Amino acid sequence: MALLHRATLRPSKLELLASWLPGRPWYQGPADADVVTRGSYRFDDPAGEVGLETILVGVADGPVHQVPLTYRGAPLDGADEWLVGTTDHAVLGPRWVYDGTADPVYAAVLAHAILGGAGQAEEYFEVDGRREPREQNMTIAGSGAGDAGMPVVGPVRRVVDGDAALIITDAVELVVVRRPVEGAVGAEGANLSGTWKGQPTAVPLAYARVR
Repeated sequence: MALLHRATLRPSKLELLASWLPGRPWYQGPADADVVTRGSYRFDDPAGEVGLETILVGVADGPVHQVPLTYRGAPLDGADEWLVGTTDHAVLGPRWVYDGTADPVYAAVLAHAILGGAGQAEEYFEVDGRREPREQNMTIAGSGAGDAGMPVVGPVRRVVDGDAALIITDAVELVVVRRPVEGAVGAEGANLSGTWKGQPTAVPLAYARVR
């Protein structure tokens, strides 16, 4: 379960992404374009410390780009090159926003979502002491068989960024599809697929292979 706050972020997520995306090797679009959200989904951090949100963004009629983000209350050691930016959350205070491909918490929950078949987190707003469900704008599904034999993912050893971002850990190799499209040639292993408004047919979003 993801418990959200109706709070202002300065700068906003999309403002951070508009500045950060043009520097990525897999980004396709003008450097000064306004980015818009096509859909998003969240995972739960079992420890409840790190926010985990994947946003699908695009520009005008351009391709959809998949950007996993992690939100932390303090800097992540050794991850400066993966910092998307910092923002001030009206409730939680300063937040460090990272490209999730380099965050070990994201790697662990992504592996669980794919190999264990875990779905996305249910999202709620907390309003006056009660929880109000937030309507989800994406549906995702993992092809894994369940939790039996789930490996311990451990730290991220290496990230090879590109159209398909490769995340290497001791136990699992993960692939995040940066520009998910229907009919794309997939990687080996179990997969995470998703649908969103304008994309009613499920397309691969990520893959996992036990090493």
